[in-house]
Amino acid sequence: MDPDDELEALRAQAGEHAAQLRALALSVDAAPDRVDEHLSSPAMQAVRGLDPIALGARRTVAMLVELARGDAGMVLACPGPALAGVVTGIIGSPEQQERLRSAVADGRGWAFLAITEPDVGSDATALRTELRPAGDGTFRLYGVKRYIGNGARARIGVVLARTGPGPLALRAVLVDGASPQLRARPLDMVGLRGAQISELAFDGMPVGPQDLLGEHLSPLRRGMWGVMQGFTTVRVQIAAMAVGTSLAVHEYVHAQRRGWRTGELAVLDRAHAEIAAVHRLTQRAAAAVDADRRHTHPASLAKLAAVSLARTVTRRLPRLLGRGALLEHPLLEKWWRDVCAFEFMEGTSHIQRLHVAQHCLKNGFDHDN
Repeated sequence: MDPDDELEALRAQAGEHAAQLRALALSVDAAPDRVDEHLSSPAMQAVRGLDPIALGARRTVAMLVELARGDAGMVLACPGPALAGVVTGIIGSPEQQERLRSAVADGRGWAFLAITEPDVGSDATALRTELRPAGDGTFRLYGVKRYIGNGARARIGVVLARTGPGPLALRAVLVDGASPQLRARPLDMVGLRGAQISELAFDGMPVGPQDLLGEHLSPLRRGMWGVMQGFTTVRVQIAAMAVGTSLAVHEYVHAQRRGWRTGELAVLDRAHAEIAAVHRLTQRAAAAVDADRRHTHPASLAKLAAVSLARTVTRRLPRLLGRGALLEHPLLEKWWRDVCAFEFMEGTSHIQRLHVAQHCLKNGFDHDN
């Protein structure tokens, strides 16, 4: 099949499920702890089947834009390997990858990726969660992680911790979500409530050699190396969901009225053109990720542009429906809350600017890249 035809088929396949995701969005947002009531829906099963490593970034982005036109919050609320699957797919052994897949194979299990910590965020040089040697090649895991998607309901997860000082001491480990040494609690969030963002506290969780990701790799390619490649992969996914949400807001606002004044149509047309431009930028970033995950700046640029656009679109376009638009249209209010959360996923806009600036300072300003 021609690559463009294949992408169009994937978009159509994802588009078939977007309406159902949107229909469930408000109920899951209101009661995220009851999302399991909807897990048998075809739309949630379709999202669960997404495998970014197997599909590649371009195919994943094509599907995520369409799914997020339904509702990005529902995409993130769906069970499956999620971000843990991305990191395990990059640095995990075949046995560890199968262990993760098996844990969520029944369609009713979540996985988490735990990096962010209180006070230090995702700054790898300042992470405090540690793996303390316990003898015989085993460790005990201690520390607290915060703002972890689906953390309180996950069966399995990946945690970034350190065995000592220095960047080579950072290791990713595969852990059991039901361990008695793990205390998990959902946080009361404003946006992306369906993802049940959580705090996790590890109090001496046993970690064996079989739990350490990247043991088959060189020390330079374990830990943060794999996580950074995972970040690059996930950043284009967040950009895709931000683009999809912008499209959802534009289409929703446009459909609410039959008659538009010339000035209002100009606002809608300009927003549509901006969304299309950022969509193309995200597609280019996805192609760059497929070519080489080590080149992080295209993904950073796409996330920076897409999240900024989504925040602008969710603020401005509802005004065309009047002062009380967010009260009268709960979906618009939900999307306005959700896109604020995109800012903090896999690096804030300041971090993305640093990545892009560092690339430009090192390689010069190439307008084609």
